[in-house]
Amino acid sequence: MNPSLRADAEQIVRTAIAAVRPDAAVRLALQQMTFPGRVRLVAAGKAAWQMAKVASDCLGSRIESGIVITKYGHVMGPIPACTCCEAGHPVPDENGFRATQAALDLVSGLTERDTVLLLLSGGGSALFEKPLIPGAELQDVTAQLLACGADIVEINTIRKRLSAVKGGRFALACAPAQVQTVVLSDVLGDPLDMIASGPAFPDSATAADARRIAAKYGLRLSALADRLLGVETPKTLERVTTQITGSVRALCAAAATACRDLGYEPILLTDRLCCEAKEAGRFLASVLRTHAGEGRSLAFLAGGETVVRLTGHGLGGRNQELALAAAEGIAGLTGAAVFSVGSDGTDGPTDAAGGFADGFTRDALRAAGLEIPDVLRANDSYHALERVGGLIRTGPTGTNVNDVAVALLRAE
Repeated sequence: MNPSLRADAEQIVRTAIAAVRPDAAVRLALQQMTFPGRVRLVAAGKAAWQMAKVASDCLGSRIESGIVITKYGHVMGPIPACTCCEAGHPVPDENGFRATQAALDLVSGLTERDTVLLLLSGGGSALFEKPLIPGAELQDVTAQLLACGADIVEINTIRKRLSAVKGGRFALACAPAQVQTVVLSDVLGDPLDMIASGPAFPDSATAADARRIAAKYGLRLSALADRLLGVETPKTLERVTTQITGSVRALCAAAATACRDLGYEPILLTDRLCCEAKEAGRFLASVLRTHAGEGRSLAFLAGGETVVRLTGHGLGGRNQELALAAAEGIAGLTGAAVFSVGSDGTDGPTDAAGGFADGFTRDALRAAGLEIPDVLRANDSYHALERVGGLIRTGPTGTNVNDVAVALLRAE
């Protein structure tokens, strides 16, 4: 492993994630809001605790009561007047169902003068859920969608129709109170009806869209679930306002600044990366091959969210798979590296934020008896990268604005 490139990668990751933590952005959003009457706080997503903590610090005793629903291991301590709950992600579980019912109970019986402060971040689709079908079936449908490589918009289009809170239905439950929503975006293009499946935003997708997606992936559905796909979600909502406080664009911009500070010329390829993780890794490797030998230190950045098509039963995540796939293409390039991380600090069902590979990674894996194509077929990028020191670990970061991948080329 090239220790200099690895150190640069760690510095870029730290700097970029620090720049998109929600503290300042949420505080600014709250300063632009008014809160007559009682204030009830509901926060859901992988950044829910951090967002709720900022709101509590800003509003203090104005918050009469609240509930925070986030991923296991993401609660960092108590928040005054709030109940903090941890639940399953990316597959929803009973803890999430119970916490969401508690949120519905919290917002019932409010008046027109009251306010529901809704704080949403990525992961909210799984964490904030009251299913209209049995919980076990919802878990199965979610697992099917994840395994077949459906993108986040397709996944959320299905989940909205199987939920009592998604697709604007939570806002209806808050009526007649006003709903003030602050959103940390993890969806490409920041579509408000798709972030956390839009619990307080009119749904742009239709029942016909949902049925097309179900047919595309051959989803196994019960008669009840199939019928629910045909039920339209709310297309208009009253007394709801929404502000976006962060997105993958800011993550890419911060990463580019960090690259420049380390002596690289940053080049943003896209902030809408949406393809299979291994294909993204191979593409970034080919970009480095093209520019190798030019005598310039370059950094190519791609923000977005890739997908993994499951063909094996190993352990890993989309960012780890991207880095591992890139390792084959940059083998032998001593000044090249590719790394990719999730801004929330967790990549798939692992304790890693992402993965790192350089020109030495392929040969190190071979020395350990591992071939990259075999590992990718097994979807076991975590264990392979762990063998060669290629995992990037940050722990929970308190934010979630999608992923960033960086291909570094250091002039030699």
